[in-house]
Amino acid sequence: MKEIGVGILGFGTVGAGVVEGLIKNSRLIAERIGVKPVLRKVADIDLKTDRGIRINKSILTSDAESLINDPSIDIVVELIGGTKIARKFILQALSRGKPVVTANKALLAEHGAEIFAAAAANNTEVCFEASVGGGIPIVRALRAGLVANHIDSMYGILNGTCNAILTRMDEDGMSFDDALRQAQAAGYAEADPGLDIDGIDTAHKAALLASLAYGFHVPMKQIRIEGIRGIAQTDIENARSLGYRVKLLAVIKNHPTGIEIRVHPTLIPISHMLGSVNGVFNAIMVEGDVVGQTVYYGRGAGRYPTASAVISDIADLAGKLAAGGTDNRPPALAWQKKPCKFMETGQANVRYYLRISIPDKAGTLAKVATILGRHHLSIASVIQQEKHAVCGKHVTVIIVTHEGHEANFQAALHDVNKMGIVGHKTVSMRIEDLGVARS
Repeated sequence: MKEIGVGILGFGTVGAGVVEGLIKNSRLIAERIGVKPVLRKVADIDLKTDRGIRINKSILTSDAESLINDPSIDIVVELIGGTKIARKFILQALSRGKPVVTANKALLAEHGAEIFAAAAANNTEVCFEASVGGGIPIVRALRAGLVANHIDSMYGILNGTCNAILTRMDEDGMSFDDALRQAQAAGYAEADPGLDIDGIDTAHKAALLASLAYGFHVPMKQIRIEGIRGIAQTDIENARSLGYRVKLLAVIKNHPTGIEIRVHPTLIPISHMLGSVNGVFNAIMVEGDVVGQTVYYGRGAGRYPTASAVISDIADLAGKLAAGGTDNRPPALAWQKKPCKFMETGQANVRYYLRISIPDKAGTLAKVATILGRHHLSIASVIQQEKHAVCGKHVTVIIVTHEGHEANFQAALHDVNKMGIVGHKTVSMRIEDLGVARS
């Protein structure tokens, strides 16, 4: 049976999972694809830490460039992370005509145009199934399974750390800070969790999904990003009483005026499939013009789910190389030749949940309603929470709006907060009343 040499850059959590999977299931993989991927080298700066895997130490090296230049290695797997050294090594591998497998969503989101251009120039390719959704095969679904569809929209819960935090707040009544500390103790959140809880990680993945669906490189500046810092337990409870759960959601929509991409905390109906995605799990709902709605669900991160996706790319490339070539399709993230149109900021139509602190005094709520009306926004419902409010004292009022232009909401919120009577800055979250799948 023909052998295809594999070299892995990075022997951390995911790298160790890939090594373990290749060793454990090498026979199964070979039987399924008709070619045998063989692990030739593993490079890492730390060769002493025990990864809990039996591995021939002769294939370990601290010299990444020797791995890239080794003629016995046909596929280079980058699992280092970051956007500097990883970019350098990937470009080196591509310059030698070697296909690359990576799980590096930040690198592809920020430098994908350069990397895919280098792959095309050297008649090779970059595979990145593990970069979005961990073990969920969403990249392959968009590139192959849904190839007959114009993608109308995608909604994704794409960060397990944020989803675990919001789940604990919803199910156990925890505060945001306590839920974050629990996630850190469990290993779901980093000591510095900013990339996750500020929405950056989700935005990187949203950029890749949009690029896959529409064929354009998506600059990060085109994505409106809000994280989950500051979400209070009271907002979780209010959402539940209204029939919603709060999730950090990536929203991607294709409009006649351009592509809309945003990431933010969102109220999702409890009855919807995405509303029941809890813990560290991820899910992506894709709507195509032919297929309708499809949903992809699974563990979005971790050693083994991510390793599974990486190995699937290795197997795919090994089969192509054994057959005499790589993929002749256009680059995955840049197949369109014409410029991309993005929807202008503020033009999206959205509904809002608002939590406002105002004096319990005649005419105060009418002032808020007047401001909303002045900005062409209408109220769907109003709830005053306090049962024993004292006249003149601040009370919390929950307002749910009808759809309106994002820019109008932002202008209205600015005016409400400048009223001089608001007890604290108004809390706002968007609502997505996701539709029912077509039969």
